[in-house]
Amino acid sequence: MRKEDDNNELEEQDETLYEHHKFVAKVGQKPLRVDKFLMNFIENATRNKIQKAAKTGNIYVNDEPVKQNYKVKAGDIVQVMFEHPPYEFLLTPENIPLDIVYEDDSLLVINKPAGMVVHPGHGNYSGTLINALVYHFENLPNNSSERPGLVHRIDKDTSGLLVVAKTEHAMTHLSKQFFDKTSDREYVALVWGNVEEDEGKIEGNIGRHPKNRLQNTVFEGEEEIKGKPAVTHYKVLERFGYVSLVSCKLETGRTHQIRVHMKHIGHTLFNDERYGGDKILKGTTFSKYKQFVDNCFKVLPRQALHAKTLGFIHPETGKELSFDTEIPQDMRDCIEKWRNYSKNLKNNLN
Repeated sequence: MRKEDDNNELEEQDETLYEHHKFVAKVGQKPLRVDKFLMNFIENATRNKIQKAAKTGNIYVNDEPVKQNYKVKAGDIVQVMFEHPPYEFLLTPENIPLDIVYEDDSLLVINKPAGMVVHPGHGNYSGTLINALVYHFENLPNNSSERPGLVHRIDKDTSGLLVVAKTEHAMTHLSKQFFDKTSDREYVALVWGNVEEDEGKIEGNIGRHPKNRLQNTVFEGEEEIKGKPAVTHYKVLERFGYVSLVSCKLETGRTHQIRVHMKHIGHTLFNDERYGGDKILKGTTFSKYKQFVDNCFKVLPRQALHAKTLGFIHPETGKELSFDTEIPQDMRDCIEKWRNYSKNLKNNLN
């Protein structure tokens, strides 16, 4: 690495230590208070915390400190510097049980429950997978983001398999497999709509949504340069009329990839609040149907996505390892409801 690259990397790390955020207001941005503007962009940031940053002179617009009632307009460069360092650098070991599927001297495979955040970050400073890992295991190697043992991640409300490195060699070897797209990952998802093709391939560059910073989106045409290449293969497992059960295999590992790609082809994940799947997207207008869907939402209060299988080459033995988990109970209960609903619907039609 060249000397100037070293300096740039250190500078970026220093900014991260102070939880530095920077945004540019897009063309068409209507005047909006800077505290409200920042709440739209920073996940889990409270208005009180943002207002405190303003009072201490840590919110800047076009390099000038502003008060919380400043109205952001198109073209403004908005920066905020929170006072304390991010808590991911202050890891507290926590005695949280882990569902360990496999373990040896080099690595372990964990079945993560839905609702568990993988690593600490803004608004999630405890109760994470890493808090549990540093309690149960000593001297885990750090990845490039200084997160102990973590080779890859899955979303908070996605359940399923993760591999964790226990040695530096395993971290390097496993990380390269994920980077080279040689690892094998299959997810099971319940999506809105009748997926007509039995199987297919979704290709579309994924990047941050220009209007909603909490979402990612697919960029096409001239906009494609803004995203990173992403490829998802899907196969229909079962059809229930208004929803479908699909298997998704990843060639790449972009943030929210399956959630974004399935929405892009018109099949948003069931009860995916962030991407609009927590609304009735397919079906009738009858009140009984609405009540049925609401009951399904209660049974499965998260996006219907589970990382079911995981395969990779062991970094020491060179043998191919493959792991499989059952779909968790909440998803099974929801699927069974839709299966019965679909059968009843067909019987009534006959």
